[in-house]
Amino acid sequence: MIELEVIDGIGVVRLAHGKVNALDLELCQAIEATLRDLDTGGVRAVVLTGSGRAFSAGVDLERIVGGGAGYVAKYLPALNGAFRAVFDLGKPAVAAINGHAIAGGCVLAAACDHRVMATGPGTIGVPELLVGVPFPEVALEIMRYTLGPVGARRAILDGRNHPAADALALGFVDEVAEPGDLLDRALSAADRLAEIPADTFRHTKGQLRGEAADERETLRLWRTAAADGRIESFMARTVTSRRRP
Repeated sequence: MIELEVIDGIGVVRLAHGKVNALDLELCQAIEATLRDLDTGGVRAVVLTGSGRAFSAGVDLERIVGGGAGYVAKYLPALNGAFRAVFDLGKPAVAAINGHAIAGGCVLAAACDHRVMATGPGTIGVPELLVGVPFPEVALEIMRYTLGPVGARRAILDGRNHPAADALALGFVDEVAEPGDLLDRALSAADRLAEIPADTFRHTKGQLRGEAADERETLRLWRTAAADGRIESFMARTVTSRRRP
């Protein structure tokens, strides 16, 4: 259902559930559990990707129809939990979008800090309203954060799925890569983000998401940076190199 591999301290989480990694109750629960464990574990960053021709084709609608109201009552909290676990991850999270990322699959990718999408037939978008269901509040929060309020409104009301080049232009993704280079590009992005001191990254990520700012924590991190050598290290890498003839 989920394959986990650690490469140079980066946890690669690969969805491997059926032909298109459709989000059913069990997969959502597995995503949440895996990401919560990685948040407190020893990895420096996380790359989230899929298997086969899809990153994730979104909610397993057949399970929704077959399970009825009882299944939906269990499923929706699990879906929100999966979204929230990715979005709340205090470590760098990079999506390696290997194929279709539709509806909930798009939201999972959008919950990451950086998104790399493979060229090819895969598309990305949020057609939930065309299906006839509203967005969970967590999903709306994630799409507004990723695309901004105007971009999110347009994407949600339009409901179209976009190929990689259009997705880049619209802000759904940050990079486009050839399929053979996708994982390497995602790992490179994760490694770059992981160079930011972990405590500063976690704190800033919360600030960017609009969480209540605790200036005492900001002050503590500035004091830590002044004392633990990270500022001196930055100066040695940048200021000194600029002074060289």
